[in-house]
Amino acid sequence: MSAPPAPSRPPSRPRLGVFKFASCDGCQLTLLDCEDELLALGDEWDIAHFPEASSAVASGPYDLSLVEGSVSTPEHLQRVRRVRAASRYLVTIGACATAGGVQALRNYAGIEEYLATVYARPDYIQSLAASTPIAAHVPVDFELRGCPIDRGQLLEVITAFLAGRKPAIPNHSVCFSCKRRGNVCVTVAHGVPCLGPVTHAGCGALCPTYGRGCYGCFGPADTTNLPALVPLMHRDGMDDADIARYLHTFNVTAFTAVEEEGPG
Repeated sequence: MSAPPAPSRPPSRPRLGVFKFASCDGCQLTLLDCEDELLALGDEWDIAHFPEASSAVASGPYDLSLVEGSVSTPEHLQRVRRVRAASRYLVTIGACATAGGVQALRNYAGIEEYLATVYARPDYIQSLAASTPIAAHVPVDFELRGCPIDRGQLLEVITAFLAGRKPAIPNHSVCFSCKRRGNVCVTVAHGVPCLGPVTHAGCGALCPTYGRGCYGCFGPADTTNLPALVPLMHRDGMDDADIARYLHTFNVTAFTAVEEEGPG
């Protein structure tokens, strides 16, 4: 009598890694906030490396790596190259990873001055001269913007890579989202300064829905005409210094590039 056939091995699940560089952890928390959806993802993905969620981490390779945070130290520079080498696909999540983050404000001043102001022993600090996005150092397969990212968009990205298709993330401005929600334009109706016309969609027009102007947390839209918006902001009471402060926050390097390029 022949032996029964050996049970077939179930196909291995794709492996997910989540990595942090210089950041506040908010985008990783967005993934944890997915709660029920995260449990469902756990059935489809092997979450191999996610220190924010579990101390049980495994080495690569990873089918998909989600990377939060900017490259700000020599150690970051070495580690991001190791993560890239271990990842089939690498997706950057959030303003820090895609544009250098609010910490990139230090790129426009001397790093020594900041170190001396913040740290009692700045000689102990190892820091690069600039805070830069991940894509400045390694190839990136997709960038998911926001400060923090939108949980719906994050789930769409993970699902898309699981299914082997391009993520369906809109590339229009926040103004489109406002119109879809039926919002009255805060600038036209109330004279409230708003970066919605030049900001990438993703938040669902959250701030304008509650009567506040957009302040650009998802970075510049793919096509912008910032010079056309500036006169409206002047009309609504902002001077050039106010406008500069409005633009130079979470996505300072990205909006600075738009300012330098002109209409796009």
